[in-house]
Amino acid sequence: MKQKIRDIMTESLVTVGEQTTVHDTALRMRDADIGDVLVTDDGRLRGLVTDRDLVVRALAEGKDPDRCTAGEICSSEIISVSPDDEIERAIDLMRSHALRRLPVVIDDRPVGIVSLGDLALERDRASALADISAAEPNT
Repeated sequence: MKQKIRDIMTESLVTVGEQTTVHDTALRMRDADIGDVLVTDDGRLRGLVTDRDLVVRALAEGKDPDRCTAGEICSSEIISVSPDDEIERAIDLMRSHALRRLPVVIDDRPVGIVSLGDLALERDRASALADISAAEPNT
């Protein structure tokens, strides 16, 4: 039996609204010790903001982090998977679109996220990526 996304996804999500400032978005990421947050509107997935988005789309562009919003800098063309999709689908999507994380959704509502690290830990615990993904974060 092939393994499903639900078997490896992270269910604890950090979300922000589209009008959340970049500053508050960065604080949420820092406080949760994560590199991405999902942008939602009325519980529906609208985008994804990564730590790289904060730097490239906000700070490097000279935007005021207390005025610029998550909705303005998020990646809005989201590629996602369902909890019932097989892990191979996530691998194929990540490979073909050069992604590091995929939101897991049911009816446009986020229920989890699966990362490259999650897949590395599941597929090859002895790999360098799995070792890095399993390590305690630097503080």
